[in-house]
Amino acid sequence: MQLVILYLSTAVVFLGLDAVMLTRVLRPMFETRLGAALLEDLRIVPAALFYLAYVAGVVWFVSWGALKDGSVMQAFGNGALIGALAYGTYEFTNYATLKAWHWQMVATDVTWGALLTGVSAAVGVAVTRAVMG
Repeated sequence: MQLVILYLSTAVVFLGLDAVMLTRVLRPMFETRLGAALLEDLRIVPAALFYLAYVAGVVWFVSWGALKDGSVMQAFGNGALIGALAYGTYEFTNYATLKAWHWQMVATDVTWGALLTGVSAAVGVAVTRAVMG
């Protein structure tokens, strides 16, 4: 039950925060730089697969150990590191290979990935500790 609560609470925070950031900041920034290269509508299946797998990876590699150690800050720190690595892989690869990719996109998205993953992992651990006592 602990693992289910940890996954669901992490996923809710991650998806909620990312939805706001994607619609308010990242999409407009990417539209400015990439224009017609972006799809009008999101391809939901690949997005869902990413979110399901990414949150599972965060829980496995970050949150579960932090929960066992009783450390919300450990979840935040390790989550931020994983987020920077994951989002950095995407952003720096695109920056290295695509003409239209801009350093502002890289800096914004890598920073966001670190904060989003760290906060989601930390809140997931805190919620699970509170629910499970």
